[in-house]
Amino acid sequence: MEQLILKTDDYSVWKADKSCLRELSSFVVTENEKHHHASKTPQETEGDIRKVYQEEAAYAGNSRIFLAKDNEGKIIGSIRVFKWDKDVKLPIEEIFGINPSTAVPGKSDFWHVGRFAIDSFSGVSTVRLFKQMMALAIRPILEESSEGCMIAEIDSKLLKVMNALGIGTIQLGPSQDYLSSETVPIYSPRNGLLPFFEHFGYLCTA
Repeated sequence: MEQLILKTDDYSVWKADKSCLRELSSFVVTENEKHHHASKTPQETEGDIRKVYQEEAAYAGNSRIFLAKDNEGKIIGSIRVFKWDKDVKLPIEEIFGINPSTAVPGKSDFWHVGRFAIDSFSGVSTVRLFKQMMALAIRPILEESSEGCMIAEIDSKLLKVMNALGIGTIQLGPSQDYLSSETVPIYSPRNGLLPFFEHFGYLCTA
């Protein structure tokens, strides 16, 4: 089931549930391959899609999934956020061997942000859509936790864009190859997220 969050002339943004996980997984994997010109067999691509699906299924009960769709209903953007219960295993633990509870100083409520992807050939402003999807993911971290902290595994190129737009991040370890791209484990405490949200939080409803 999907709930309409906002609509523009060119696209709409929906809050989705676990029924969209296959569609989300396929979009994220294929967009990563397109952006990084990865040469993979159909079998390898399908294997990556299954892996992403299985990971997301483990978080589905606690996830907020946002999908941007064009006027024909095709997905052109995605992002997912959930509050970590410190029980389910995160990608940052499985891929990088990093436990945020011990790696991040201080006491925090951890929120994992992932599955961020945008179709750069959709004809929609990718910069605006980037800001909008990121604002939607960051909002619950700031509004629902006084000590909210974002944790994520971010494509190295995307990380530079995030930093340039005002999201302050701290790297937790060396990068690794994941889903066809160089991926960096990071966290961002409340004061790292606020400057971005103060500038672009209005996009959650605009």
